[in-house]
Amino acid sequence: MDPVFLFGQLFTGLSVASILLLAALGLALSFGLMRVINMAHGEFLMLGGYLTYLASQWVGPQFLWLAFPLAFLGSALLGALLEITVIRRLYGRPLDTLLATFGISLILQQAARQLFGSTGVPVNAPGWLSGAITLHGGALDGLTFPYVRLFVIVLAGLVLGGMGWLLGRSRFGMHVRAVNQNREMASALGVNTRRLDMLVFALGAGIAGVAGVGLALLAPVNPTVGSAYIVNAFLVVVVGGVGSVLGGAVAAVGLGFLTALAEGLTSVSLAQAILLIAVVAFLQWKPRGLFPAGSRALEDT
Repeated sequence: MDPVFLFGQLFTGLSVASILLLAALGLALSFGLMRVINMAHGEFLMLGGYLTYLASQWVGPQFLWLAFPLAFLGSALLGALLEITVIRRLYGRPLDTLLATFGISLILQQAARQLFGSTGVPVNAPGWLSGAITLHGGALDGLTFPYVRLFVIVLAGLVLGGMGWLLGRSRFGMHVRAVNQNREMASALGVNTRRLDMLVFALGAGIAGVAGVGLALLAPVNPTVGSAYIVNAFLVVVVGGVGSVLGGAVAAVGLGFLTALAEGLTSVSLAQAILLIAVVAFLQWKPRGLFPAGSRALEDT
């Protein structure tokens, strides 16, 4: 196999893994804390992409300073609204939650079609992200690393580091871990679990919105872009271990590499089938994922 092709595919897989990681972080938080299967999570990513497009139309080439806060806040507010109006009324009813959020995802996709059309809207990356690093000489002569994909990888690393600090070092993270371990005891000790659920759901939605910014820099944004990522994001959560940020990071990188290599050697549809078979085989070996988070609620389900 040509080493330039191989390393090029691995680099592409790493950038795809970065988007998957950002999309999966919110799923890991919401399911780990609330046991909610949110089929509309991909639409937060879609919303972040469209808000990035609007930011680029409003302020021109240097739009990223507006796109990131706009995508995070817009997606977080939608997530908070969804949790308060729908999710909160369906706790303890996973099938009803799944069906309700699937219906909401279809509504949001149709709303996007009405507002932006059914075809993808392109977002031109700023000029300082238009170049690439090219290797010269040796076995990897000609291998290129586009700046925009490097930016997405760095973005995912920064968000992952921030989430690690927030969950591991802050008072908010302490409350999240306490509720994840034992909701009833945390509530008895004074933690407002209802408010925490809403904040965590909004945080996960906001992170998905940030993923939408990165995705918009790589490809046009269309109404179904979220549904294209939601399945793989769920796979990342399951393989990494429900509620585990570290497990999600490792799983995202592994699945991203596997997908990129399979697509380069076969086709997109066959690569997805190979990915699903690999995940099923892995879960036969480690059914709770790579780094399962200890939780009484998970043990009872």
